[in-house]
Amino acid sequence: MKVLGINAIYHDPAAALVVDGEVVAAAEEERFSRRKHGKRPLPWSAWELPELAAAWCLRQAGIRPEELDAVAYSFDPALMGTPEESGLFDDGDVMRKKYAEMAPDFLAHALPGLDPAKVRFVQHHVAHAASAGLAAPGGAGQRDNAVLVLDGRGEAHSHLAGRYVDGQLEVLAGQALPHSLGLMYEDLTDHLGFLRSSDEFKVMAMASYGKPRFVGDLTELIRATDDGGFRTEQIDYTEFAPRLGKGDAWTSDHADLAASVQQRLEEVLVDLARWVHEQTGEKTLTLAGGTALNCVANTRILAESPFDQVWVQPAAGDAGTALGAALHVARELGEETQPMPGAALGRGWSDDEIEQVLVTAAIDYERPDDVAEAVAEVLADNGIVAWFQGRSEYGPRALGHRSLMAHPGFEANLERMNDVKGREQFRPVAPMVLLEKAPEIFSRGPIPSPYMLFVHDVAQEWRDRIPTVTHVDGTARIQTIDPEVSPLVHRMISAFERRTGLPVVVNTSLNTAGRPMVDDPRDALECFGSAPVDLLAIGPFVVRRPKATPRPA
Repeated sequence: MKVLGINAIYHDPAAALVVDGEVVAAAEEERFSRRKHGKRPLPWSAWELPELAAAWCLRQAGIRPEELDAVAYSFDPALMGTPEESGLFDDGDVMRKKYAEMAPDFLAHALPGLDPAKVRFVQHHVAHAASAGLAAPGGAGQRDNAVLVLDGRGEAHSHLAGRYVDGQLEVLAGQALPHSLGLMYEDLTDHLGFLRSSDEFKVMAMASYGKPRFVGDLTELIRATDDGGFRTEQIDYTEFAPRLGKGDAWTSDHADLAASVQQRLEEVLVDLARWVHEQTGEKTLTLAGGTALNCVANTRILAESPFDQVWVQPAAGDAGTALGAALHVARELGEETQPMPGAALGRGWSDDEIEQVLVTAAIDYERPDDVAEAVAEVLADNGIVAWFQGRSEYGPRALGHRSLMAHPGFEANLERMNDVKGREQFRPVAPMVLLEKAPEIFSRGPIPSPYMLFVHDVAQEWRDRIPTVTHVDGTARIQTIDPEVSPLVHRMISAFERRTGLPVVVNTSLNTAGRPMVDDPRDALECFGSAPVDLLAIGPFVVRRPKATPRPA
């Protein structure tokens, strides 16, 4: 059974392919088109069809469009209400519904040979739910779980609570629009001068600099209800802090507002998790939807809800609905689906292909005996390394395949890394840590933590040793490196530890501000050439930054 999943609504267009129940490929269109989040200047062209990602998924598996058994589209226009019914009064909904209704014909045009009758619409939040509940790890008979989906909006809802039993979803609750925790957070993002539905993670970072002194004023405006839903009343954020334009300097009032809304979000999410546990009694909660990328909230859910485990889809945003839709339809067609094998589901390149790109670029390169040792040496000497290895990550996090790396032991390296990427200085950078060493350095969050979706407290005695990756509140969003899963990265960090005594390196995504994460070797060379990076480790090869020639006196 061959099922192609498609997300092409709102933002983050993506494609995923499930063959005989196994996830074989998944990628966001932005990695091919180089348009971040699939957005163009005009708002309606955010509804970009993932033509390049879908074609690549099929090539990766050697499948022609006519051989597909189904195409799962992660939005069902038949479930949309009118703008008046949703309470959002969004005139774009009329066009959005028409666009989705025409998706079968659009897809047949983009993938010649595809029968448009094979396209199946999947409710947006059901696709999100499947990306968590069906993709989560666990063997047969161990994958029953509760599921929470929270995002900005789907067809007519912003939330789903349910459970999976024997691979079948039982929906227990859903919150109708206009109430939406995701849209509430988007409004705050916009108020603080950032890009809505894109920069919400900046608000989470800013919140660490503030005090939640407005929480009391927000309690009735953002609250859970006793039926598994919630209410988000209209909030006039100017009552707390003036509106910021892009690039405006923020004040303590803005940080306090971010901290207050963040705290209310966390509290409501914990309430929702407790409710779904009361209904299901499950030990594991799975999360998806853009709100599930809020790693601070995820950590509170794990700590304060009755669930033993919380698993978050690494592509929790709308890109992940391509995978969820494919898994859901595969189940409908009678397939026994398998958990996702990890996040490295995107494009990869052979050593020969990489070398040909380097030769064509007429660039000096080397093939060291061990690229891990070569990188560790540069990092130990406080150099910055661009790391391009294996298949690219599905989702927004750099997980040791497309990363910028640095020494974590110098406080100045936080500013240095943010300068390299061209982003705000209040933004933290994250640590990659050897799995076996993580418990002595990090606490509170789960270990293993392979997808950087929780925050951990940094042990007091380590904060001065790894200041680059210790956020202002004493936390870090870690990625643990398992030698069985990521042997090359594990070997590199081990080599760095031998030189420095630190089993940790700085890890941030291989891109610069406003650009999608690097995906192919040419992207890597472009990023290396335009940013002050000392070494590019690309496959088994390294490219070194030429020493600057002193200017004549």
